[in-house]
Amino acid sequence: MIKANNPTIKSWIKVSPDSDFPIQNIPFGVFKKQNNKPCVATRIGDTAIDLNEMLRLNYFKDIDLHNSVFDQENLNSFLKLNKKIWRAVRDRISEVFDEKFQMIESHKTLLLADITEVEMMMPVQVGDYTDFYSSRQHAYNVGCMFRDPNNALLPNWLHIPVGYHGRASSIVLSGTDIHRPKGQQLLTDTTTPIFGPCKLMDFELEMAFVTGQGKKLGESITTAEAEDFIFGMCIFNDWSARDIQKWEYVPLGPFLGKNFGSSISPWIVSLDALSPFRVAGETQEPKPLSYLEFEGNKNIDIKLEVKLSSKNFAPHTISRSNYKYMYWNMNQQLAHHTVNGCNINAGDMMASGTISGNTPEAYGSMLELSWKGTKPILMPDGTVRKFIHDNDTVIMKAHCENDQYRIGFGEVKTKILPAKL
Repeated sequence: MIKANNPTIKSWIKVSPDSDFPIQNIPFGVFKKQNNKPCVATRIGDTAIDLNEMLRLNYFKDIDLHNSVFDQENLNSFLKLNKKIWRAVRDRISEVFDEKFQMIESHKTLLLADITEVEMMMPVQVGDYTDFYSSRQHAYNVGCMFRDPNNALLPNWLHIPVGYHGRASSIVLSGTDIHRPKGQQLLTDTTTPIFGPCKLMDFELEMAFVTGQGKKLGESITTAEAEDFIFGMCIFNDWSARDIQKWEYVPLGPFLGKNFGSSISPWIVSLDALSPFRVAGETQEPKPLSYLEFEGNKNIDIKLEVKLSSKNFAPHTISRSNYKYMYWNMNQQLAHHTVNGCNINAGDMMASGTISGNTPEAYGSMLELSWKGTKPILMPDGTVRKFIHDNDTVIMKAHCENDQYRIGFGEVKTKILPAKL
């Protein structure tokens, strides 16, 4: 067992039983205190912990860390290290905040802050971003809507983890409003496109993994090696302008229908923290090619929820799904991404693709939940939604749990503003 995952450990920091952040979590992020510059941090309960101060006070003295690794505006320097060091740091944090440890009172003042007193920042500087399309149910649903049930999955889908290269610069932190995008659309029964604000604004419920430093250009990462290069995960909302996307995606795939914004949660939960929640994925038929074969349980049981709110009603649950429904797992995604020799860098982000289960309440987008607008969803104030309206707020939450503790990701919360004139 990884030391920090010991379910019997309790912290001297107060943690509520339903917290996403018990001492067994120890996520990594970046915060800024009042009048201070950003630094790398972790969180236990509702207490944010300054890792730069911990390093300065010699709590990591026997771990091979350079003096400025946590004195950074993002996690990228830490991500350039390796899994052994990532694990050692997390284990040491667990030891220091174990209830058996007696911390000097003056150190508490330097290290700790209430989560409401800090400003969360983007956790990583995303150099490259890839979005996969790895939920079989989602791919099948979309295929049924736009083709037919007998031809729902394209011929390549069961053989490769399909993906595309997205726009890293427009990935933003939870709490950042996004304006409705504008672009070309082709209306039904017309042959000439129009230009204007997107009419079919949608979210996509996804998770994303963040990488450490990969191999050199020309070298590949195997499924067996993949977890040495995956640091952790966050919640990912892949905003989608369905009408813009539909007109533009042939022949080269998504462009303006996607690159106007994606939203992430602020804390990166380590792969180590998620290891107790591994489960088997569905049987892959036909059998994948040899470079995509893997051993062990590689899916993760992460419970997902999407809520929608507006000025006239409080957050209302519209979807409950689970990351364990993914057909292609992270190990396969990273192996496929690099099999041609593509190099990855510390801070690269790989999103899962929309996560949908096999029942309507587990669908991960408005496109599916309203079945392309043919089944409007009733809201608490009596209005209906086919897609996202201006001034709607979408909230995504994610957590794992067993009979011993809960590991959560917090939330990603984003309001859609009207298109700019």
